[in-house]
Amino acid sequence: MTSFTKRGLLVSSIALAFAPTVFAQSDYPSKPITFVVPFAAGSATDQLARALGQSITEKTKQPVVVENKGGASGMIAAQAVAKAPADGYTVLITTNTTHAANEHLYKKLSYDPVKDFAPLSGLGKGGQVLVVPAGAPYKSVGELVAFAKANPGKLSFGSGSSSSRVAGEMLKQLAGVDILHVPYKSNPLAITDLLGGQINLMITDVSTGVPQIKAGKLRALGYSTQKRSAQLPDVPTIAEAGVKGYDMGYWFAAYAPTNTPAPVVAKLNQLLNSAVASSAAKSFFDMSGSEPWTTTPQELSQFQAAETQKWGKVIKAAGITPE
Repeated sequence: MTSFTKRGLLVSSIALAFAPTVFAQSDYPSKPITFVVPFAAGSATDQLARALGQSITEKTKQPVVVENKGGASGMIAAQAVAKAPADGYTVLITTNTTHAANEHLYKKLSYDPVKDFAPLSGLGKGGQVLVVPAGAPYKSVGELVAFAKANPGKLSFGSGSSSSRVAGEMLKQLAGVDILHVPYKSNPLAITDLLGGQINLMITDVSTGVPQIKAGKLRALGYSTQKRSAQLPDVPTIAEAGVKGYDMGYWFAAYAPTNTPAPVVAKLNQLLNSAVASSAAKSFFDMSGSEPWTTTPQELSQFQAAETQKWGKVIKAAGITPE
């Protein structure tokens, strides 16, 4: 057998060995995809996952199954996806909680938010609203800050999520005020106590705060990101209202297990970007007060790194001890 023939057989053998993998990637998706959500059914992340899944199913003719794995601040779901086969059929639809905040809030994670995942795309961004009871004596962020400075330690803020907690801590740091933090299991529970007068203020997600604002039970003083909310166009941003440099929002993003093949990552990025622009997703964004946001995998990786540093700085400065 000539060396040429041997070389030809070797190339053919390699091609055959890799053929099933190449075919599987080019044929992706050829079976149902599972979207794992770190929070309960009905949560904002869950609603977005279902809207995106509907669009992807319409486009690929493959079912998208949404699996809710709530608990442990998203760690249960993140760990499950990190350990799933890297074939593109298990996707984590998550938020800044699992991929920016947790590593600063817990001494030990059951997953590595960078090494265990392949970034796919950003999905959406949203802000929060600073609210006080309608009968509160302060009618602006400036008046609230002045009151807090004149009465250190007498005001309290509630939070039922990492986003709400860190937003409140950032307000304290940038405004230079002493306000007591009161933790809750969810933002709606904190809102109940805010309405009842047990706490004085909170920075909450729009979907939780707006109904009470429109009902005249809460007063909106400021919005947490650099851009005003479309649902609350007359409410200034907290930065506009005098707390310079204030900018704290939340975000949704999608990740696959690390080592997911590049062609599959590219296909998922394409499908997710298209789904974010769908009518089902638009309904979600309009309802939740958030807005669509898509990225390349590399852009998401860079954004996540910057956000992790930002959240860590606020959490450390707040003196929050990791659990």
